Amino acid sequence: MVSKPVGKSTERVFVTPEGVDLRLNIGDAGQRAAAFLMDAAIIIAVLVGLTIAAVLMGIGAGAASGFTGVEVIAVIWLLIFFLLRNFYFTAFELSAAAATPGKRMFGLRVASRDGGRLRAESVFARNALRELEVFLPLSLLMSRADQGGAESWMWLLALGWACVFVFFPLFNKDRLRAGDLVGGTWVVRTPRRKLTRDMADDGAERLGHFVFEPAQLDAYGAKELHVLESVLRQRDRGTMAAVAARISAKIGWQRGLDDRDEDFLSAYYAALRGRLEQRLLMGVRRRDKHDV
Repeated sequence: MVSKPVGKSTERVFVTPEGVDLRLNIGDAGQRAAAFLMDAAIIIAVLVGLTIAAVLMGIGAGAASGFTGVEVIAVIWLLIFFLLRNFYFTAFELSAAAATPGKRMFGLRVASRDGGRLRAESVFARNALRELEVFLPLSLLMSRADQGGAESWMWLLALGWACVFVFFPLFNKDRLRAGDLVGGTWVVRTPRRKLTRDMADDGAERLGHFVFEPAQLDAYGAKELHVLESVLRQRDRGTMAAVAARISAKIGWQRGLDDRDEDFLSAYYAALRGRLEQRLLMGVRRRDKHDV
């Protein structure tokens, strides 16, 4: 994978393992902060809802077992908060969208910086460091409020160390958290854009010359369809030639001497899209070429 700034400061050249040359935009610090605050609001809302439920159900249970209702609520609250802050982000980023609800709202997703699939260990690593980046500073602030007798210089030293992680994304061009560095990930923009019908129709007109077998269309999934759409939109001849050669080799397609790269890719795009939509109607969803 090759990444370097191009044009706008947030734009990067991104080369996938298939050799597809794409341009992605890195999510800026403001977008990432807003997405995190939205996720934090969701977590807090869940905690508030569970606290209310604990108030309604936990007081009686606590009295019966010898504990006060406040103790029962506190235990439940701490347990749920631990589970949420450790598994909320991980679970959503391991999904097909690779994004939490907050990231999806602001058009962001997590991607692997090496151009491959987003691996589970990368997601676990980037989220494990969130304890150092977010929750440790918050704990220090709370301990300062609760334990006024603590040595001020020790508290300031610990808080300064924690703030290094908090403000780390502001001091690197890719807006990477420490967790992103450890996990080999970055957060990129994924603006929602519908596939235009004219592109599919344009490819459908060429299907009379390019007839693909079902096995040739099953070589790729929805992710590759979106990548192919980006290639066709960019209309870079070098990129189209490289992608056309790779697809032809993978599906075993013998191209004629007069077959233009754009014609071949447009036809394959239309055929692949039709194949995926047909299988989706039967309840079969293939996310990418690795999804078997």
